[in-house]
Amino acid sequence: MSSAAEQEAVAGGLATGEERPSAAVNGVRRAAPPSGVPVWPGAPTPLGARFRAGPDGAAGTGFALWAGGAEAVDLCLFDGPGPDARETRVRLTELTHETWHGFVPGILPGQRYGYRVHGRWDPWTGARWNPAKLLLDPYARAVDGEFALPPEVYGHVRDWPDQHVADTVRDERDSAPYVPKGVVVHDDDDWSDDRRPGTPWADSVIYELHVRGFTRLHPDIPVELRGTYAGLAHPAAVEHLVRLGVTAVELLPVHQFAHEDHLLQRGLRNYWGYNSIGYFAPHAGYASSGTAGAQVGEFKRMVRALHAAGIEVILDVVYNHTAEANEYGPTLSLKGVDNQRYYRLRPDARRYADYTGCGNTLHVVQPNVLRLITDSLRYWVTEMGVDGFRFDLAAALARAMHDVDMLSPFLAVIAQDPVLRRVKLIAEPWDVGSGGYQVGAFPPLWTEWNDRYRDTVRDFWRHALPDVREMGYRLSGSSDLYAWGGRRPYASVNFVTAHDGFTLRDLVSYERKHNEANGEGNRDGTDDNRSWNCGAEGETDDERVRALRRRQLRNLVTTLLLSTGVPMLVAGDELGRTQGGNNNAYCQDNETGWLDWSLLEDPGWRELSELTARLIALRHRHPVLRRRAFFSGRAHSADGLRDLAWFTPCGMEMTEQDWYAPAATLGMYLSGRDIPGRDERGAPIVDDSFLAVLHAGDRPVDFVLPGPPWARRYEVVVDTSREDQALPPDTAHAAGETITVPARCVLLLKAVDQGL
Repeated sequence: MSSAAEQEAVAGGLATGEERPSAAVNGVRRAAPPSGVPVWPGAPTPLGARFRAGPDGAAGTGFALWAGGAEAVDLCLFDGPGPDARETRVRLTELTHETWHGFVPGILPGQRYGYRVHGRWDPWTGARWNPAKLLLDPYARAVDGEFALPPEVYGHVRDWPDQHVADTVRDERDSAPYVPKGVVVHDDDDWSDDRRPGTPWADSVIYELHVRGFTRLHPDIPVELRGTYAGLAHPAAVEHLVRLGVTAVELLPVHQFAHEDHLLQRGLRNYWGYNSIGYFAPHAGYASSGTAGAQVGEFKRMVRALHAAGIEVILDVVYNHTAEANEYGPTLSLKGVDNQRYYRLRPDARRYADYTGCGNTLHVVQPNVLRLITDSLRYWVTEMGVDGFRFDLAAALARAMHDVDMLSPFLAVIAQDPVLRRVKLIAEPWDVGSGGYQVGAFPPLWTEWNDRYRDTVRDFWRHALPDVREMGYRLSGSSDLYAWGGRRPYASVNFVTAHDGFTLRDLVSYERKHNEANGEGNRDGTDDNRSWNCGAEGETDDERVRALRRRQLRNLVTTLLLSTGVPMLVAGDELGRTQGGNNNAYCQDNETGWLDWSLLEDPGWRELSELTARLIALRHRHPVLRRRAFFSGRAHSADGLRDLAWFTPCGMEMTEQDWYAPAATLGMYLSGRDIPGRDERGAPIVDDSFLAVLHAGDRPVDFVLPGPPWARRYEVVVDTSREDQALPPDTAHAAGETITVPARCVLLLKAVDQGL
């Protein structure tokens, strides 16, 4: 603002909330709606913009926007891309059950559009309608342009002198030149040639990856495709996934998202994408084919390519909050459509209830919000081909009016939906609100990220557990958390690392976060890393430290892939990817966040990748490692052999006292003889039996191999103490033999000749 007069002009009419449809403000004239464009009544469903044949076969597009408390809605049509596109406004006059709708003949795919919604400006009651702000259609299926955040895109006067009341002063400047537009898309794909892999939960191995980061530096992907959906569909990318043996990719958010203002001011960008604004649109920044609607087809072709390779596609989705932040955030879409009913507001309705730490929380109890979310989910399944979802901060979605409620409308709707109840559903079972930590509490259809698995395995391998009780639960499927209500071991998604936090290599290389590059004074990111740097902070030339770190990586990967439950790997961990100690690389759209494929040229990291693939293949071959039911721990035959048994280093079964004693060594016996269930032809499932010895101590330990009925001899299958995983020819040991388990090591032995 350059003068008090300009401030007064921008805030003009605030006291009464009156509309000034023809007023010129800061040189921008808000034109009255034209009457020259024909608008037919259309229909209130489906919501969004749908190209179709109208009355008498006339081609055109039906538009429908739910805007419950609005007084009027203008459909805004733009004649091209960019800030200089000419805008034509069309008043939607049909209103059915709070949905404004119309059919505009002659509007074809590729048309850019948005909405202006008229209504009261009364922030004290949560009403924030402002027709000066062009709004993205919540149901837009493609988005053209990027979100910048100049003052014009805020519904209030962002730079008002008194910031305590700035959010109450309406900004009359036109935001259209500064915001992206929706794009009309023609949907003509019936997926008849697609075959979904349909991998059972128990057989799944999940690989969390970032579309851009995974392919941005891949040397065998054409430069123009790197960082895009087409890049992930490229044979070079798919081949790596197939070689590893993973069954599903879990993509970090691909819904259209916006960058936060504080990042843009520091010259950074939101890299991870947990700042959604368009729940139906694939993020345009990941498209190689342009942003005029072709990104939709490109995403579908990516899904097809992955399905053809037997790989499912799971989306990480952020329905708990949007990019509009709190009362001081921009007005981009929902805030301007109906702020009062899209967002949870405090008793002081100027303010937002924030269970997410991101400024706002979607009010999922409201029918229109629940409809938005479920329509979006069904769209991604039925029209975009995806196989499941991981719900960010899922506890926020499970809140009723205030508290988390496992009978909440959201969970109830999912449970009865004929489309959604059949896909993979993964909860991040917490939020930042009171009572938000809900690990183990989600209903039977759901699996959960199990952070207790993560913490326990990290603590075990840095020798920080007081005893091995917790480790026993985590290795065997976390029955203490999930053995209720018909849930199965695969309710636990086991992970050691995820996108947030240290990479696996950094977990054994840093004890402190190093997030200075984020520009927040190293205050962001957790301090609870449960990491151990093996004797030196960060990169080092000390070969002893480097060798120990590689061994610890082998231990962590082996533990993860031998544990009962669904393992989740993070892209690049199998290559030794590092973020230089940054444990919150959400804004590092650069080499810090991207996967460095040159690591495969290093024999040490190549060995880790090969071990990972070998362990996944072992898991696929042996059903005893991917059980569909919890262990009973009871003998099912006269010889006393049980499906699960635990051993001390002296070769004896663990007693109650042993579980409470300090220990660094744990023997776990998995019997393949008594696996519950039957195969597809009704035959009993029988497999090999295994003894896994996990030793986190810093010195070797003698371990007596259990005798009959457990086995008469054992053969070493995996030994993580070896840099070279090619085992020597003689790896057999007699039952009762005392073997030496090297320091910090996992030994996996196959049991041979069971019974008395």
